[in-house]
Amino acid sequence: MAEVAEKSDTPVTPTAAPDGRTVGELAAAQAHRADRDCRLSGEVFAGIRAAGFARHFVPARWGGREGGFVEYVEEVEALSRRDASAGWCAAIAATFGRMAAYLPEPGRRRVWADGPDAFVAGALVPAGQAVPDGAGWTLSGRWPYISGVHAADWVLLSCVVPLAAKGREPRFLLVPRASCRIEQTWDSVGMRGTGSDTVVVDSAFVPEEHSFPQADLVAGLGSPGTPACLTVPLRSVSGLTFAVPLLGAVRGALDSWSAGVLRKRADVPAVQRSDADATTAMALARSAGEADAAGLLLSRAAQDADLGLVRDEWAGSRAQRDQVLAADLLLDAVNRLQRTAGTSGQSLAGDLQRFWRDANTAAGHAVLRWEPAARRFAKAEFGRLVGTR
Repeated sequence: MAEVAEKSDTPVTPTAAPDGRTVGELAAAQAHRADRDCRLSGEVFAGIRAAGFARHFVPARWGGREGGFVEYVEEVEALSRRDASAGWCAAIAATFGRMAAYLPEPGRRRVWADGPDAFVAGALVPAGQAVPDGAGWTLSGRWPYISGVHAADWVLLSCVVPLAAKGREPRFLLVPRASCRIEQTWDSVGMRGTGSDTVVVDSAFVPEEHSFPQADLVAGLGSPGTPACLTVPLRSVSGLTFAVPLLGAVRGALDSWSAGVLRKRADVPAVQRSDADATTAMALARSAGEADAAGLLLSRAAQDADLGLVRDEWAGSRAQRDQVLAADLLLDAVNRLQRTAGTSGQSLAGDLQRFWRDANTAAGHAVLRWEPAARRFAKAEFGRLVGTR
């Protein structure tokens, strides 16, 4: 794929950025454009910042909201209901803002030097090479599927690094976006507007104080006084980042599907509606019910995270199970809607097929795989039962 030059890749911020109340409408109005361009516009990204997604989990000390997971789920779902790609990027902005708070003090000071709305993107899967270089490493390599990178100020890149005391460990390394190149590799069926292209680092020095062990994030380790939202183990909430935009996409599909049904009903004489209405009623009730059930599962996981209940292995495994199960329910719901929408539902000019494509793409994320979640839950459940005998 062709590489994007640094200058041309920098997003253009409009003179008047939309506030949080209008970003959903703006994203919906530009959704087909984002599909075509394989990225959100600079204007939509500015709206995501203005809505406070990047600062949602940032500690108050740095001007952030120290927000909770329940509020996060509600806000991401509402935006995703208008455009799932925008909701996905908003979720990424909040998630990696939370991750940046695990950096040592000098790293956090660098990220939020200009305020809490710094947009951080990144990669969870280790890649690249890190060569020891004084009090840090020289980093190079390629990291694919970096959602929202076109608007990012910083990237947190996972890499297995050699340690001074021998051995190796996975760490997240902070790199300025300006030190990266982007290769246009994202051309997926759905979630096209996320612009999840490949980040390339030719050579960048990363001091140790601009990195942290991946194990800290996985365990939810925090020093005394750390905000509660930063002490939640990663696996207990990581599914929310990807399942909640899927929930919004399915509810957007329900909106579009219902609007299409009402248009068709207006053209059918009342005496001919009974059979069609029965089919419609079954599809609507089942898909809407599955979406509501998924929403309740995700809300419980978010609420338990806010209450500090998912640090226990059994509760954490249940939360992970519920997030993946929610994705399965949502996939069934949206596929039923697309199947029963008729020929008009396949139109590329309509919204239903876009939500359907987005939902199926989101559900394919590795974090939402059923087998790892099921195995973890079964191990915790059987261990709990044995322990109660």
